[in-house]
Amino acid sequence: MLYDTLIRNALVIDGSDRPAYPADVALLDGRIARIGDLQGVRATEEVDAAGQVLAPGFIDVHTHDDTVVIRQPQMLPKLSQGVTTVIVGNCGISASPVSLRADPPDPMNLLGSQAAFVYPRFRDYRDAVDAAQPAVNVAALIGHTALRSNHLDDLYRTATAEEIAAMREQLRASLEDGALGLSTGLAYASAFSAETDEVLQLAEELSAFGAVYTTHLRSEFEPVLEAMDEAFLIGRHAKAPVIISHLKCAGAGNWGRSPQLLASLEQAAKDHPVGCDCYPYAASSSTLDLKQVTDAFRITITWSTPHPELGGRDLMDIAIEWGTTLVEAARRLQPAGAVYYGMDEADVRRILSHPLSMIGSDGLPEDPFPHPRLWGAFPRVLGHFSRDLGLFPLHTAVHKMTGLSAARFGLKQRGEIREGCWADLVLFDPARVRDVADFKSPQQAAEGIEGVWVNGVRSYAEGQANGRRQGRFLAREGDLREGFNG
Repeated sequence: MLYDTLIRNALVIDGSDRPAYPADVALLDGRIARIGDLQGVRATEEVDAAGQVLAPGFIDVHTHDDTVVIRQPQMLPKLSQGVTTVIVGNCGISASPVSLRADPPDPMNLLGSQAAFVYPRFRDYRDAVDAAQPAVNVAALIGHTALRSNHLDDLYRTATAEEIAAMREQLRASLEDGALGLSTGLAYASAFSAETDEVLQLAEELSAFGAVYTTHLRSEFEPVLEAMDEAFLIGRHAKAPVIISHLKCAGAGNWGRSPQLLASLEQAAKDHPVGCDCYPYAASSSTLDLKQVTDAFRITITWSTPHPELGGRDLMDIAIEWGTTLVEAARRLQPAGAVYYGMDEADVRRILSHPLSMIGSDGLPEDPFPHPRLWGAFPRVLGHFSRDLGLFPLHTAVHKMTGLSAARFGLKQRGEIREGCWADLVLFDPARVRDVADFKSPQQAAEGIEGVWVNGVRSYAEGQANGRRQGRFLAREGDLREGFNG
């Protein structure tokens, strides 16, 4: 038999959290056909992987790539770091189902201008992804704030019974069309006024579908434990798995509290399926929020509508230049985006290394001067945290971005190197792999990523995308509760 691709002499890390083993891997019709000593086997394309690791393609469980996968389907920031699947619709904001009557409210503007929101039904979005043929696979959550923007005339109050019913109907239709679940961004002003009961009622739709509840907590600052309790309450009520987005101890007054957060997570996991994602940096990035403006740590502006020339400048320097306070400078820059250097490295490492945590970039592709996580999150885990710091073995690093992620989000036959699985693969040099993107030059491809295959097609080789785009929309498969060990 002639296979499509044969990758010889690879050091296979299969995504299951077991150590590497040497093997050849043969691909056929988009899938992994054979694994083992394949001497005598032939293929149309052969790759010698001597000295390199072959792993499942990385799954970015926390992205805001909703509209960029359609408008810029080459997806170079993700493909270049070995990502083969992105999960969109996080933090309560999604491209669909959305019918905007004006400019998108904060933080939906992270996904683009009003012109980017042209998918009134989830089915419309799903069809648009397939028509765009992105270079990576796409799976999607439904944003709570997106639903609110469709039905509330005022986002700074909780929804009425009629509005909740209308939101539930849209959520149910989206779940029927393959959405993964519901996400919330309760920390943002456009959703903060939603009472817990509003979210409880919406989340009731999840149980019948075995769908997931993900949440940007109501607070990541001092009341973070109470916010976690709210998330677990919603999940238990809905009989839905809970994933806490970008778990962190935000704000200087919160530093050192990661053991408390992880203890809360572990306690909840004893009787309910829960987990979290995190990114490997001690700085966050979002829209510029006046509530987060402080002189306790550095804040860098990533974009500003009235002052686009100030992207990349520190807020403190801008305020000094203008002869005004930090808060007044921030007000004059809005709407705007920012990087907040508001976390402690020890907390980041503790959360990153916890068995319940997955890796997500939380990259913001619309930012003209983005946080470097957009281009570097996954190689940073492999190189800086696993190889250089020894925070966890390489096979555990890979598991946190492949097998664990696929199980939690019900991505069947992905996230592992097994015969019969889809051939989403990344080949990297374990000695060289590293993130190059940094806070001064954030838009740089990683080093050491030698090849990326999406559904069996090599789309990235020797540091270059080749234009072959084989990604597809991935609908929810089965009951996501089965992917947890809670």
